[in-house]
Amino acid sequence: MLRVILLGTLVLIGSVSFIGVNRNAYPQKLSDWQIFEDKLSLLHPKPGVVPYTLNTTLYSDYAEKARFVRLPAGTSVNYKPRGVLDFPIGTLLIKTFYYSADFRKPGINKKIIETRLLIREANEWKAITYVWNDEQTEAFLEIAGDDKQVSFIDKEGTTRQVRYVIPNQNQCKGCHNVNDILEPIGPTIGQLNGKLAYSTGVRNQIDYWKAHKMLLNVPATKSIPKTAVWDDPATGDLNIRARAYLAVNCAHCHRREGPAQTSGLFLNEEEKDPTAIGINKAPVAAGKGSGGRMVDILPGDANASITWYRMQTQDPGERMPELGRNLVHKEGVALVRDWINNMK
Repeated sequence: MLRVILLGTLVLIGSVSFIGVNRNAYPQKLSDWQIFEDKLSLLHPKPGVVPYTLNTTLYSDYAEKARFVRLPAGTSVNYKPRGVLDFPIGTLLIKTFYYSADFRKPGINKKIIETRLLIREANEWKAITYVWNDEQTEAFLEIAGDDKQVSFIDKEGTTRQVRYVIPNQNQCKGCHNVNDILEPIGPTIGQLNGKLAYSTGVRNQIDYWKAHKMLLNVPATKSIPKTAVWDDPATGDLNIRARAYLAVNCAHCHRREGPAQTSGLFLNEEEKDPTAIGINKAPVAAGKGSGGRMVDILPGDANASITWYRMQTQDPGERMPELGRNLVHKEGVALVRDWINNMK
């Protein structure tokens, strides 16, 4: 049994310490947050809780995600063309991870694994996780992490198994880290600039937020950035879509303000320096993770590129991303392979 000791905001569980969350400071049950109405597992948002999505989402072992935002009453967000939006104090960002039993019938007979909350407090964001019970009736606060064995049928009709890992408190900050400050990753203007099916019909999210006074000072539509959908060629060419995929899956660490800044590999969409993106760039510290390759990206040859190698290997000491990935994302790997192979 885990032993829990509360010392201010330092929580000791067994021999592992978690900094930043006092277990007693937040509700023990997800239902106590009053986010969803009706049966909890239906994920029907209460009034004031608004669904949102991202054009290109983080891959998490094929888990599906339902995202919501709750702004404090009477508040809004100012338009910001780059970076995560500056949400007001009291904002709640909600992300629930689940698996449909059969991906060919999305949303039917789904198994919900976890719900993560990002809470905008006075001086910082706090990240907490609720793990759902097997009965799918409630989720409970968990700061030490967990894992669940999940089975699902993929889009090709193949039964897949995965050990889904729920990160602990320290691992959350490992990804949500900008200059050693915990921040959200996904909700940028470019990522939100896409369509979503609301209860009132399909609408562009920027237009919806603007109409509901959630987003202020929005410029003309043609000047608003738009992140490509990684697997939709109608939204951008191969280069744009591969860069969007790498940005959302890698740039939370691989950026100038991120935990992997010393690598010199920066994969955010705004980066223009070919060397920083990895083209013909030797790794700062070559080792087992290079798979014997000499550069991060060798134009025209994905097989000789470290970036592609680390995306497709299943070796725990070599794979990238390090967290949230036990199954290879074959579709994402194929996109990056084609991008590199088509480079001149």
